[in-house]
Amino acid sequence: MRNESTARYTVSGISDVLRNRNAGFLGYHRAVETAVLVALKQQQGVLHVLFERRSFSLRRQPGEISFPGGHVEATDRSQLHAAVRETGEELGINQDTIRVLGSLDIFPASSGLLVYPYVGFLPDDAILRPNPKEVANILSVPLQTLLEHEPDMYRVHLQPEFPEDFPFHLIPNGRAYPFRTDTQVQYFYQFDDFVVWGLTAKVLTHFLDLLR
Repeated sequence: MRNESTARYTVSGISDVLRNRNAGFLGYHRAVETAVLVALKQQQGVLHVLFERRSFSLRRQPGEISFPGGHVEATDRSQLHAAVRETGEELGINQDTIRVLGSLDIFPASSGLLVYPYVGFLPDDAILRPNPKEVANILSVPLQTLLEHEPDMYRVHLQPEFPEDFPFHLIPNGRAYPFRTDTQVQYFYQFDDFVVWGLTAKVLTHFLDLLR
């Protein structure tokens, strides 16, 4: 009688393993999932994009500019649910009043994060009461201003660093092997009293490019 492990190595066994599997991101199976919301709100008849200045008491990135959002928790029904939940908690509004407009591209960040961005609209009468433990203050910029604003762009060249015991002798041409390098574009949106850069700027640029 064949044991169970041997049965898995047949065509039908392999089919059983793969049949209901959802494709993920190779190399990111241990990534931390985060979700953010590009929050839109009408102010005096003009559509604005909201940003948060992170609380200065936070351990990570204090005082920096971000979209509402955070880690996807085990109790969240989905990444979208996490984005809406975090937005409600951070802005102090009823999350059920947030109208989700759609999703943006998933971003696999080099820092080991998988970022799921969404776009949502807050009701006109929503009164923002930011959570002081997480948010120093709320900032907003008219969407039209952002669409007309050209960010500063800088290309950052990334190349691999190898440990001393890396087995170059197992690779054709050894140390002379043409390893791939990478170039990342960093965007900076400069305003009078704050700067949007990093992951937030990449998500913002992607969103604006879709609208143009």
